[in-house]
Amino acid sequence: MRSRNQGFTLIELVVVITILGILAAFAVPRFTSLSQSARIAAISAFAGSLSSAASLAHAQYLATGGSPSSVTMEGTTVTLVNGYPDASATGIVNALQSSSGFSPSGTTSPVTFSLTSAPTPASCSVTYTVATATTAAQVSAPVTSGC
Repeated sequence: MRSRNQGFTLIELVVVITILGILAAFAVPRFTSLSQSARIAAISAFAGSLSSAASLAHAQYLATGGSPSSVTMEGTTVTLVNGYPDASATGIVNALQSSSGFSPSGTTSPVTFSLTSAPTPASCSVTYTVATATTAAQVSAPVTSGC
């Protein structure tokens, strides 16, 4: 009776590993550029969240019909100045409900939120400027040079 060996030869395994190595060398740079695009998308989405949070707080301010110094959004008190969230942690940060992955720079206007996972967080950021008596709160265009 003839015995038949099953499996791969050493040469076949070496060829397959070499081909996988070549494919990986081309794929890695593509994934690197995808992570930068993801960080740019994250900071752009956060800018939209900042703008929406300020607008919603202002809408609640207007709905009260008076001039409250704070409003309650989803059970959280948001401190206002001129009808918009202020720069403190109880202002715009509370209005956002969650700012995980971003770190605010201080509690006075303007507040810059930086993406903590960016290679250069200060250059991957968006700025919130508190409302004045004559202007509404403003969210700057995202800075993406360090993303």
